[in-house]
Parts: sequence; C-alpha cells; structure tokens
Amino acid sequence: MRLPGSLWRNIHGRGVPSRYLANTAVQRPCHVTVLGEEHPTDHMTNISPTIVSKLPLKLHTQPSHPLSTLRALIESHFPSYSHLSSLSPSHHPGRSVTDSYYVNKDLMLRTHTSAHEVEVFGRGETKWLLTADVYRRDEIDGSHYPVFHQTEGARIVSANSAGMKEIEEDNERLAAHLERSSIEIEDVPHLSPMNPCQPAHDPKHTELIAKNLKLSLNSLMLHLFAGRVGATAQSPLKVRWIEATFPWTTPSFEVEVFFRGKWLEILGCGVIYQPTLDNANVSDKLGWAFGLGLERIAMVLYSIPDIRLFWSQDPRFLSQFKQGEITTFKPYSKYPACFKDVSFWLPEGQSLHENDFCDLVRDVAGDVVEDVKLIDNFTHPKTNRKSLCYRINYRSMDRSLSNDEANSLNAQVVSCLQDRFRVEVR
Repeated sequence: MRLPGSLWRNIHGRGVPSRYLANTAVQRPCHVTVLGEEHPTDHMTNISPTIVSKLPLKLHTQPSHPLSTLRALIESHFPSYSHLSSLSPSHHPGRSVTDSYYVNKDLMLRTHTSAHEVEVFGRGETKWLLTADVYRRDEIDGSHYPVFHQTEGARIVSANSAGMKEIEEDNERLAAHLERSSIEIEDVPHLSPMNPCQPAHDPKHTELIAKNLKLSLNSLMLHLFAGRVGATAQSPLKVRWIEATFPWTTPSFEVEVFFRGKWLEILGCGVIYQPTLDNANVSDKLGWAFGLGLERIAMVLYSIPDIRLFWSQDPRFLSQFKQGEITTFKPYSKYPACFKDVSFWLPEGQSLHENDFCDLVRDVAGDVVEDVKLIDNFTHPKTNRKSLCYRINYRSMDRSLSNDEANSLNAQVVSCLQDRFRVEVR
C-alpha cells in the first residue's frame, strides 16, 4: 500500500507499555482524518489535532522561506546527486510511543528521514539527498518543536576495486579543494576501538569511505558557513569531528562548527549499517550517510531566536526573506511573558510523561506558549501519591497577550488535563 509521504507502516505492531495505558483512558473518535484520508483509531493513537494541521504545510517547499533557501543551498553543493522529496518507507528504529506520533498501531508519522534509506537504495539510487518533514513528541521551548525538517544525504559505491578507485579519485579532488580553502579541521581517526569497522566490511574500504564522508561534509560546512563567519587564511572556519554512536551507521561521527564564539553541533553521519544495504538488495555496495536538521542550522545562519517563528504567517517575519538569500532576521518585537503554574496530583499508580503534557498544552494554546518547565515533582511520604507542577510561559510572537487571555488559556489547559488524565488539581 502506498501511503502519504509522512506516514509509514508500523510493521512490528508494538503495543503501548502498560504504564501509559491508564494515561490514555479517555474517549477518542473512532476515526482520524490525516492528509484527506480517514484512518481508524485504536489504543496506540496519540496524534493530536495540532500535528494533523501541520502535515500539509511542508515549509521546506515554500518559496522564500528560510528552510527552502537552506535546502536549495545544500542541494546546490551536491549537483550530481538526486534531489528527492517525501517517500513511504517501511521500517526504522525510532518507535518509542512517548517520542512518536501514532495514527494507529499500524501507522505512524516518520521520526527520521533515514527511515527512507532502504526504499531509496532499493530503487537504484546511489547518490541522493532527501528533505522532508519529520515528527517527534518533544518538550516546549525555543529550540524544540514537534515538527521539524531534515535533509538526509547518502552515497554508495561497489565494494570492489572499481568502487574504491572512484572514491580515491574523489578524495583527491576534495582534499585539493579544502587545501586551498580557509578551513581548519580537527579530525578523529576514521576507525578506532570505540568506533570500529563492521564485521562484514574490509577495514581498508571503510577507511576510504569514512575519509570521503569527512571530505564531502567538510566541503559542505565550508559552503554553508565560511561566508557567514568571514573565513580567511588568518581566521579560518573551524570544524571538528567527534566519535558518536548511531543505530544505523558504524563507524559514526558528529560534526561541529565554531560559530560566533561557541561550538555548534551540526549533523550526525557515518558508514551505512550493512543490514540496511542488505534489506535494499544492494549487498555488494558500501557507503556513507548523514542527516541534519534544517531548523538548527537556519536558526544560526539567519539569527532566528525561536523555532516557533518558522511557522509564523506574520508578514513582519515572512517579508524579511527572499529565495536564495541568507539575511539576518530583525526582531520586530518582544512581547511580555505571562507565567502560569499548573499543579496537580496524579491518580494512584499512574504516571504522566512530559511529552503527553506538552501535547495537551499545544492542542489548547498552540504557538502562544513559549516554553513549559517542570518546576516541582513531589511524592507524598505517607500516601505515595505523586504531585507535579509545570510552569507555562504564555508569550505570543505576534502580539501582546492580556493576563485575562492567559488565564483563559490556562483554565482550558487545566480542564483538558482533568478530562484526559483524571488528575486532581491542587
């Protein structure tokens, strides 16, 4: 079955852990409409109206939007690669019910663009970029949002002498380019005891592939950041590599860039896990992949202080940007904050995940909420009942909220909290 691009089958059919069942013991509609299609709901359903409303928007395809310009800038650096949009994958390791949005037990929203790797490799693509919206249940603050956008890039070659020759020639080309450029690279070994070669791979081949990965991404960092930092021979762009661990690559790395006085994590990458290639029926190939979040980089390049702004329809935001140009965002106002506390006892024997609370707040107040923080977590020594207290910061990006408006929204949050989770408000 072909599914809309953001949706994919949960082939494992895993159920919700028992400790979360009580938290969802509220009546839900029998069906939910997602991207114009009606789907039955069940015990796994946790997709919220707020998330459903974001699905058609795809900010990375909207002309002049910062995410669209950044996507185009990355694609321009890899002109020989296929540039893809949303597909419908079938398997990926990110499946925690507390971190993922389920339409039902068989269907969920993708949590990573790497979910597409098997399908793309399986259809014969060897060098490609894919940009798509992804969905993860998350906290509420200025740098986290339940919908964001990732670009996945990958390259594979034949694991034989011809493929290795292709990689060696490309390594020579890229190394010569970087040698002439204003960039200072702090590297780590391509292989190490903590970042080993996969058993199915030839270590010499892995070394060449890892080197090609690093040279390719160092060149991308130069393309994205050198102009913004004014890199020169005397003051070069600084990039550093850090050993990492990811479930879909080995060896794995993170890349950081020194920007405006501090090191910023930009992306994760590594040599593709061989079972991924086996599942795509390209067992004779070897290659690398990377994934980066567009919002994380765009916030840095454009000096956008709050991730909610990417979703703003305010002309004062949208009019500041043109396709193909990276400009510094000029804040048009900083409206006052309005803090409200919500304190409650949980029903005996039940728990409440913070992402459940944040989803509820988003459904009620949307992007009017700037952040939510847990400020108290108390267990009564005699009754063993648990009490939580969250502080909600109501602050609109577009206008000043009155205290009465904030009180009204907070009252709706409390009412929904009581109805959905059967809490006792303190």
